[in-house]
Amino acid sequence: MENSAPRETTAVTATVMTAVPGGQVTLSDRRTRRSWTVDVEPCRLGTFPVTRALYAEVGGVPVPDHAERPVESVSWWDAVRFCNALSLRDGFGPAYRIGTEGEGVTWDVSADGYRLPTEAEWEHACRAGTSGPRYGPLDEIAWYRDTSGERAHAVGGRLPNPWGLHDMLGNVWEWCWDVYDAEVYGSYRVLRGGGWFDEQWSCRASVRRRSHPTFQVDDVGFRLARSGA
Repeated sequence: MENSAPRETTAVTATVMTAVPGGQVTLSDRRTRRSWTVDVEPCRLGTFPVTRALYAEVGGVPVPDHAERPVESVSWWDAVRFCNALSLRDGFGPAYRIGTEGEGVTWDVSADGYRLPTEAEWEHACRAGTSGPRYGPLDEIAWYRDTSGERAHAVGGRLPNPWGLHDMLGNVWEWCWDVYDAEVYGSYRVLRGGGWFDEQWSCRASVRRRSHPTFQVDDVGFRLARSGA
């Protein structure tokens, strides 16, 4: 199986959504050695991570260099605000209600707008019906430390998973909606997927990472989701 050529994408292309069927997924946490099964409703996920081009377009700022790379150095809060802004631009109901002065956020599950995937949705979509740690040979599906040249790459430059989703592993870590473990880590949110600087062991469907919702770093981005098939 050969690598696909890097895709030429635009800000519009990056909003393309892929239908993810419903099902069940078993999540696990290496630290606590706990596992739990979650029912996942049909939803739609961004075929690619959000690009620099799309992020700049919605934010009303000049498009940066390397516009087709995934946006990075965005916090969980940045991602939530972006989802609402894109929803308004595209005529959907915002999924998030943000408190005064940016404090506190709730998810309106009845809204049809863009949002972050739940952790269960993310892993279910990443696995795409496969049962191993990855949905294909890592060098063919992911930009990670051995292949990335220590930088992010244009979205869509590696082979997709069986459901047509690109860059689910490698390139940038992706924020999810969920709190990681409120009792131990407070408001820390879940990150999934591994990034361009990670070793191969981090680029697996089951790997969980956590960080404060204000955290920003150059290998963390996000992917859009919408409820419903």
